[in-house]
Amino acid sequence: MTERKPPGVSFETWVEKQIREATERGDFDNLPGAGKPIPDVDTPRHEAWIKRTLREEKLPPALPPTLALRKEAEDALAAARNAESETEVRRIVGDVNEKIREAIRLPPAGPPLNLAPFDVDRVVREWHERHPEEQSR
Repeated sequence: MTERKPPGVSFETWVEKQIREATERGDFDNLPGAGKPIPDVDTPRHEAWIKRTLREEKLPPALPPTLALRKEAEDALAAARNAESETEVRRIVGDVNEKIREAIRLPPAGPPLNLAPFDVDRVVREWHERHPEEQSR
């Protein structure tokens, strides 16, 4: 257990002493991940945390509205890519675009949305590229 900071010692000096003593004891030797790159080190911290959390963990029940909408938009694009028809693609993208526009108009609490409505025609074109058999229908 770590000792309490003595009165009159600056916090920085006390922390540096704790680190030096831990290093001398070998507490930092052979830690997992030593020598490996830090994931998402070049991504701004909030984005790295969001992306990693969404990728590795289930969504917590009280996710801020902007983050929930980002996840919903990501899921909507995936659903549109796998849709059965162009009509379904347009419905999926249209529905999520409506929510995005509302969030831009009246920003909810939480981190910035950093999301714009999707170009429906572009998503449809990409869908047709993946489903060439649907061109003739």
